[in-house]
Amino acid sequence: MNNSFGTGGRNSRRPFAEAFDHAGQGLWDALDNVRSEFERRVSPRMGRGDVRVAILSLLAEESMHGYQIIHEIENRSNGAWKPSPGSVYPTLQLLADEGLIEAHEADGKKTYTLTEKGHDEVKSSRPAPWHDSDSHDSHDSSRPTALPHAAAKLAEAVIPIMRSGSPEQVNEAITVVDDARRKLYAILAQD
Repeated sequence: MNNSFGTGGRNSRRPFAEAFDHAGQGLWDALDNVRSEFERRVSPRMGRGDVRVAILSLLAEESMHGYQIIHEIENRSNGAWKPSPGSVYPTLQLLADEGLIEAHEADGKKTYTLTEKGHDEVKSSRPAPWHDSDSHDSHDSSRPTALPHAAAKLAEAVIPIMRSGSPEQVNEAITVVDDARRKLYAILAQD
């Protein structure tokens, strides 16, 4: 009888590490599926004007091109918000039309810089949207991303144990994860 670990004969055996790598990829795939499902259902929608405030806040620190702005917003919001190019580039054009930023082209890239009027606008506008998320504790249940981020951190901790842990460490990790799963179901069972 031949199973996925190749115990059907000497020549059909897969190395143990290869089986773990395959299982690890499955875990990453499952984590990506959970993350994308969560983002589809719960991902915060930023309000009108948040793209504008975010761009002005970033350009107050340094000149950037559009792609940098998108990625910096994503980084500053801890992945909770990644504005689309379809919202960033028209906002950049609007800010330029208002005289708040200037575009400079170098090496085929358009870099944006705040004007004096833009600096005044930043001083009088509300804080960037990511400042609200920075002020919350990572266990703050009012943040819709707190639980998925905690689950992702748990999954990330499993991978190194799977890949290089001793059999005893793997068994201990299984016990910890099984216990966590039981406790999570117990939370739902409470009245």
